[in-house]
Amino acid sequence: MEISFGKEIIEAAPELTELLVEAEVVNGPTSESLWKEITDEMAAVAGRYAMEEIRHRPAIDATRRVYKALGKEPNRYRPSAEALCRRAVKGLGLYRTLTVIDLINLVSLRTGISIGGFDADHIAGDSLTLGAGREGEPYEAIGRGELNIAGMPVFRDAIGGIGTPTSDNERTKLSETTRRLVMTVNMYGEGEHTVAEVEDMIRGLLEKYAEAKNIKTSIRRTRP
Repeated sequence: MEISFGKEIIEAAPELTELLVEAEVVNGPTSESLWKEITDEMAAVAGRYAMEEIRHRPAIDATRRVYKALGKEPNRYRPSAEALCRRAVKGLGLYRTLTVIDLINLVSLRTGISIGGFDADHIAGDSLTLGAGREGEPYEAIGRGELNIAGMPVFRDAIGGIGTPTSDNERTKLSETTRRLVMTVNMYGEGEHTVAEVEDMIRGLLEKYAEAKNIKTSIRRTRP
């Protein structure tokens, strides 16, 4: 899968490092051991941060700054990693879904990075472009219906938008039938983990819980 950046992203996110992960997976029900890692991480986040501190986590703050640079209000359309951490601090649980979805949530809780997860067999074409959402652009968010993505970073395939930091699109969502995974990990600035650490974390979790094979990773940056 090839990745390219639109001009508006290059200008708004000059420090972006894009980690692309592709793998063959088994996306069955979440195991007890993975769910324990998630609940332990939720408790750790709740013990580490007060509510007003969450938005200042480096990776979350960097994502929020890109929203603002593109003209979006991050308090109204929160990046998914921020929303997950807020649930943890409020003492609210997560919905237990499928292995790869819950695994992505775990990485987001640990890093503060909002991560896209897509079924490669539902992506149109063999390339993605990261640009900015436009006014009136149609986008059916998972479990939310139509989402106003104007001013959000958005990945598009040959048909249209498939992923934003706030929510991915219904068209390319992960399901039990997903066998080919594409993950987009947008690191908009310096965070709590290096790109190598995040790559190793994801690889290890995919191998441990999703029976992942043929894992391929690539890195691109807006600044050469």
